Amino acid sequence: MADKPSRALVLYGDGLASLISASHSNLHSFASLSSCGFLSLRSLPSQDSIVDSRAALDFAQLLDAYDFYIAKKGKSIDAGPTADVEQSPVPELSNRFMGLRAAIFSSSPSVNSLASDLSLSTLPLEEIDPSELPSKLLTLLGFSEGNVLEASEYDLLLLHITTETLKTQKEKSSADWLDHLVGTILESATPGSAVSSRLHMSVVLSYEKLSDRPPMSLIKEMNSDLGLLRPCQSYTMKNGKPLDEIRHDYPMLVAQWQDGVTRRDLANAFTFEEFNKVPFFVLDQIVGIVLSSDNIPKLPNYCYYLINSCNFTGIVFYGFVVLVTLLVSLGLYTGL
Repeated sequence: MADKPSRALVLYGDGLASLISASHSNLHSFASLSSCGFLSLRSLPSQDSIVDSRAALDFAQLLDAYDFYIAKKGKSIDAGPTADVEQSPVPELSNRFMGLRAAIFSSSPSVNSLASDLSLSTLPLEEIDPSELPSKLLTLLGFSEGNVLEASEYDLLLLHITTETLKTQKEKSSADWLDHLVGTILESATPGSAVSSRLHMSVVLSYEKLSDRPPMSLIKEMNSDLGLLRPCQSYTMKNGKPLDEIRHDYPMLVAQWQDGVTRRDLANAFTFEEFNKVPFFVLDQIVGIVLSSDNIPKLPNYCYYLINSCNFTGIVFYGFVVLVTLLVSLGLYTGL
């Protein structure tokens, strides 16, 4: 574990998930080092006028400020009445997280406006040469020439990249630039270095259009029989009440890495399919194997593989399923 406070860098590729290809090797390498998973979002409000603020709506969910943003805009969503700003207060990030100093680079007016409401410093992305941005990000976080400085200007930096971010530089797409940026930062934060032990780096990719729909949704990936045992997931609850408007399609893809701190999943690429296939594939394999009584003595090894393959939030549930399956198998095996 890290013995000193980490400094966080979040690279948010807004609408770039469908643009990632096999050629983006740095992103895929980052995913292979990282703890990978999904961030499920709420369905967009039905009003046409609010679609223009999709970027801000998604960003608000990243910072747990969705209700506040909806209330501020005076909009309602299909699943509930119009929210009240006074009933949906969002304290400043510095108050929520013990004096956290946070800033964002973004060229989106709606995202910058929301960030200001949440006490994030907004930094001008347009004025920075893209080739100088990696060193700028690391410097603001207190990293210089491979060393970790005692003081830093910020504790958290967010970089908001859209398909329009590099529209003035036609020779490179935003996805290509993000891939290059990830590779440059990883060169400065090689495993075992001082920077890698203090830098908590996240890459988040979202889908921009409905046509970007992944080949499968999260909820359909589980075997139908096992799905009957699936408990209500925490992300579908808010303040003890269920959220009916949660969508299971088009999740954000998220990979997080800090050397010696985050776990390493089995994903080999930064894609929906790679992030999604491991937990449920492993579960189905284990259940099928355990149902064969000859393999019951091997269960501890399968459980170890399961725990090291699945997202942390699913471990308890999957463990429960395996336990029930084991008990049933033992009952059949012993004739009880």
